[in-house]
Amino acid sequence: MQIDDALLSKLEKLSSLKINDDKREEIKRQLSEIVSFVDVLNELDLKGSEAVVSSIKGGTLLREDSPIASDVIDVILKNAPSQEGHFFSVPKIIE
Repeated sequence: MQIDDALLSKLEKLSSLKINDDKREEIKRQLSEIVSFVDVLNELDLKGSEAVVSSIKGGTLLREDSPIASDVIDVILKNAPSQEGHFFSVPKIIE
């Protein structure tokens, strides 16, 4: 599939990006290469294959969730201009 100016303009609009005129040809070439690569992947016969989420049989091993004591709140609040308890205190901006 070739990326033409019309498709590139549509992609610009969808992505809210502006591509400079001097980069348009390079971007079109790169996007065409990516789409061609995906087309090659679509030719693979994967009917007998199962989707793989993890390379470990039985799923991903999980670690035990245990709390760890930390003084990060106190360290961060040392730099706050104003604090109240364990929170930043800021001026009220809504009446």
